[in-house]
Amino acid sequence: MKAVLFDLDGTLIDTAADFIRIIQHMCREAGRDVVEADLIRTQVSEGARAMVKLVYPELQLEDPVFLDHRQRFLDMYGADIAVDTDLFSGMYPLLEELEENDIPWGIVTNKPRWLSEALLKALNLTGRCAVLVCPEDVTRTKPDPEPMYLAAEQLQLAAEDCIYVGDHPRDIDAGRNAKMYTILAAYGYLPLQYKDDLTAWQADYIVNTVNELHQHIQKLVLSEPSVLS
Repeated sequence: MKAVLFDLDGTLIDTAADFIRIIQHMCREAGRDVVEADLIRTQVSEGARAMVKLVYPELQLEDPVFLDHRQRFLDMYGADIAVDTDLFSGMYPLLEELEENDIPWGIVTNKPRWLSEALLKALNLTGRCAVLVCPEDVTRTKPDPEPMYLAAEQLQLAAEDCIYVGDHPRDIDAGRNAKMYTILAAYGYLPLQYKDDLTAWQADYIVNTVNELHQHIQKLVLSEPSVLS
């Protein structure tokens, strides 16, 4: 394996706390029951529509009122995108080791580019990320393999030489469809409807912690793995 690609929310970066903060604020503001943090966490990977649907379940997705609430959510999130957000614990050493061994790492996400770039900038990751593929860059998003192929092409690598790490079935499907080596990040924001049988996702490997992810990636990409403390 010659590169490591990550999904963004719930895999590389722990963004849930900021989504929870904003959604619960919107609930209080609207005088509605406050959605539990654990439920919000399971919906983070589903995007802005799923977030706002937690607050206004009765509204249709194309209702102008719903779209107004969605835009407000995006504006609030974009304005304070990394208040309580950071890389998952243990991820910094993994990225540093990849960089020290000249193994490029990048991101393939369904998060809009303006938010993805703002998040990377806030965490000082912009210059370290070798490739960033967002929905605007392709005609078909995950689970289609198109974004995976684009990321590999930009790295000047074959897709089958890349690892893809994700926490949603569409991540694993996209990686498998591109013949990448797939790792299911079971520490992430697993959707409720899919979390009971992780083997059904058909990932090449499942990790429950970032430390397990680090150890497994060492075996896959480093000829002489270092010993983790």
